[in-house]
Amino acid sequence: MQDSLSMFQSEVNLKHLSNYKIGGGADYFFSAKDIQRLIGAVAVAEKNNLPIFILGGGTNLLINDGGFKGLVLKPDIKKLEIEKSDKEQVLVRVGSGILVTEFLNFLISNSLSGMEWAGGLPGTVGGAIRGNAGAFTGETKDAVAEVVSLDISKKQPKIIRRDNKECKFGYRNSIFKINDGREIITEAVFYFQRGDKQAIKKLVEEKINYRRSRHPMEYPNIGSIFKNVDLRLIPKNKQKNFANIVKKDPFPVIPTAYLISEAGLRGVSYGGAMISPKHPNFIVNALDANAKDVKTLINLVKASVKRKFGVSLEEEIIYV
Repeated sequence: MQDSLSMFQSEVNLKHLSNYKIGGGADYFFSAKDIQRLIGAVAVAEKNNLPIFILGGGTNLLINDGGFKGLVLKPDIKKLEIEKSDKEQVLVRVGSGILVTEFLNFLISNSLSGMEWAGGLPGTVGGAIRGNAGAFTGETKDAVAEVVSLDISKKQPKIIRRDNKECKFGYRNSIFKINDGREIITEAVFYFQRGDKQAIKKLVEEKINYRRSRHPMEYPNIGSIFKNVDLRLIPKNKQKNFANIVKKDPFPVIPTAYLISEAGLRGVSYGGAMISPKHPNFIVNALDANAKDVKTLINLVKASVKRKFGVSLEEEIIYV
């Protein structure tokens, strides 16, 4: 392992590493295929006083126009194997760099049921764990048995193994998101039930088709900008106003897309960014947008929804 900055790529355009196709450059970039390379990269960064940003699939990331002054480190661990199997349950070990689509194809091939809800979900398994990604009443945490991470907050990086409860999963949240930048998810063990291959495949394809028909996939985007609104946060005397649009995600929520639409913001644009008319919780890169364009629309949405409904929206995306 090299011990100098020469092991990193320099002056890398982060625009090409983001689904949004937005963002400035990074001083340095490194893709680590295993834990030892991760540890080596962290050591070099610390030796040179470089801040570190951990990059997953770049699917829920708004990178600022000035880029990142430091090392962008991508854990690209590609392990994917059945670890233990019996008549009732199958354990699968997955590297954090595996794409969710690749993971689902593996599950279909092995007739394993438990993550059909994730059909069409972009990004990596590591990112899905970090943000406890979910849809269609399912969440990543529902199938997690163990998560392995690398704690880089101390002088000597340390491998940590946590069971499901210790991961402190919440709504689009986990201990890894809470400990932002201090830990790198390296791999995880998921548990699944045996099922019918064709039935599993059909359910996954249904979710993929739903996303294609409802989401603005024709433009670069980073998925839902805001979390849906927990119904419990709405004053009880106002909850009845939303009775017809409440959905489970996985608990009762008001879809943020509805609030944005009712605030009259469908199709509103600024610079090259646009609030999608198709799904207003998406702000798309319609015409070579920059991060400032997107942030302007985010602030507009938050102010408009607060003014009309008295609801404070919380971003689901990550800012860099």
